[in-house]
This record gives sequence, structure tokens and C-alpha cells, in this order.
Amino acid sequence: MGINHKPPQFNPTLADVARKAGVGKTTVSRAINGARKVSTRTLDRINAAIRELHYQPSQAARSLKGEGTKAVGLIIPSISDPFFASCAEAAQAVVRSHGYLIVVASSGYDSATETDQIQSLTRHRVEGLLLASGNCENEALLASIGRLNIPIVAFNHPLQHASVQSVVCDNYGGGRSATEHLIAHGYRRILCLGGDSRQYSVCERQRGYLDAIQAAGLEPLVESSPNDYVSVEALLRAKWLVGKRIDAIFAVRNLITIYAFQTIQALGLKIPEDAALVGFDDFKLACTVRPAVTVVSQPVEALAGHAASLLFRQIQDVRGHTLTEGQTVSKFETTLIVRTSCGCP
Repeated sequence: MGINHKPPQFNPTLADVARKAGVGKTTVSRAINGARKVSTRTLDRINAAIRELHYQPSQAARSLKGEGTKAVGLIIPSISDPFFASCAEAAQAVVRSHGYLIVVASSGYDSATETDQIQSLTRHRVEGLLLASGNCENEALLASIGRLNIPIVAFNHPLQHASVQSVVCDNYGGGRSATEHLIAHGYRRILCLGGDSRQYSVCERQRGYLDAIQAAGLEPLVESSPNDYVSVEALLRAKWLVGKRIDAIFAVRNLITIYAFQTIQALGLKIPEDAALVGFDDFKLACTVRPAVTVVSQPVEALAGHAASLLFRQIQDVRGHTLTEGQTVSKFETTLIVRTSCGCP
């Protein structure tokens, strides 16, 4: 007695659906793409065949026909940074609402990696690109963007000298309001801690700090080099906290805020009695640690969501062969969330 081995069908094709439904491949293709010339009875047979065979249209094949991959790219400096992780989630929500896939890449704040990732994503035929550049003045990056033939929207950092739309927050206003709040408490030796001066957001926050310090007639104290726990701890232990050389810290990034908080407590000092602390960017534990941390908050969901919406507007314009407006910058306001680390009760 023979055994009939029937091999499983893992990847059903358009031809398999057509054969199952008893129609031609052209009819199946028209039905999948929403053509109105397919009768209701035929469409029901095709849909039944698709469900039975678990058929999925090949997006790669569709892209070769010029139909698009229904995918967009997102490049951020760091996946581990809570701010950029939240941006990725907010952008993904908008992307999914349009029936698209989002491909996320992390540049590690490296300009060469950023440029390589742009080239890699375009080779994979993404239909648009969301970019949070780690260095918005990178000439190689700007040149690479100038050669793109897909829509691109920058967020968090505007792209200078490039005809792309950008979405940013009022980093200057946030930095100034944080510093003025510390000054209003009577602090006079306020350290501006952390940040890469090549980054637009950091430069703007430092500029807000410096203008507030100058207006109050105080001495500016800026230390940009510490950007990890070890360097923050070494700086604060060796140069600033010991000997009471500062009485307050304005940290320009959420991770720097966390490192400063941990270091002050590790040294057995108290916040805000020994050193007050205000950070830029809210984070999940900021309101639950003791003391709770005062922060400048950015509307992350609005920032990344608006950038993604602008990108899809451009994608639709490209499909409709209409022109998208040139370089514009959308700016969102920041909010000072007052807790207790600054000295407020």
C-alpha cells in the first residue's frame, strides 16, 4: 500500500489563488488592487481562495512594478535613550495607521553610520524617511540627502541647508526657563551639564542657559564633555560637588539628569539641599524617585507624530504628482514640570 506524500505549500502564489478561484491571474491582480470591474461573485471566490491558501501579496514584487513597498525608514541616534524610544513609538503609531511598516535604525550619534543607513534604507526602497540626526551640519549627510528621490522629514534637529521640512521643540525657551527657575530659588553657581555641542538641541538649550545666566549677572559654568555615568560621576566628584563649587545643576539630556541624580546620592549628598537639579526631558521615574525631579518636558508624541504625518502628506503628494512646499520648521513649546529636586516644596 503506497503512501501519498503531499508536500505542504508554504508560499502560495498569485497563480495558485487564480487556480483555486477558477479565474485568471489578471483578474486576481485587479481584485487585490481594488479594481471595480471584478464582479461581486468573482471577488467572493477570490477572497475565499486567499483565506484558504493564506496568500500574502509580495511587497517586493509590487515595488518592482513601481507600486511602492509601503515601508518608511526611521533613523534615530539611540534606541536606549527614553526620548528617542518614545519618538519611535509615536511615529510607529502614525505609520501603522496608514497601513505601512516602519524600519528603525540607530546611528549611535555617528555621522558616517547615519549616512550609511540612509543609503541602506533607500536601497531597500522605503517610500519616505524620518530622520533625527545626531549632527545636523554633517556635510556628507546633507549631500546624501540632496541625492534622495523620496520624501524626508527631520525631527528634533532641523536639517540646515536642505530643502526638507523639520519638526523641533523650543529647546532655547526650555533651557532658559529651567535656568531662570533655578535663579529664582536663589542659586548662583549653576552648572550646565552634558551634551554634544554639534547637536542643535543641545546648542539651543545651552544658549538658553547662557542668556539667563548673563541676564542675572552670574558666572556661566558649562561642562559639555561628560555624557555617560562614569564621566559624570568623575566630574561631579572631583571638580564640583566636593568643596561646594556649585549649588545647582541644569542637565541638558534625560540620561545626564539620571546620572547626576545617582552621583549626588552616591556621594551621600542631598537634593536639593546640597545641590538642586533640573533636567531636560521627562522620564518615567522622574515623578516617583525621591526627591521627584523637576524637568523641562517636550511633547514627544506630538513632535514625532506630526513629523510622521508630514511625511505621509509628502508621500501622497508624490503619488499625486503634486509639489510639496519647501523647507519649513514646525516648533512645539516645552513645559517646565515643577517637582521637588529644584527646591520647590
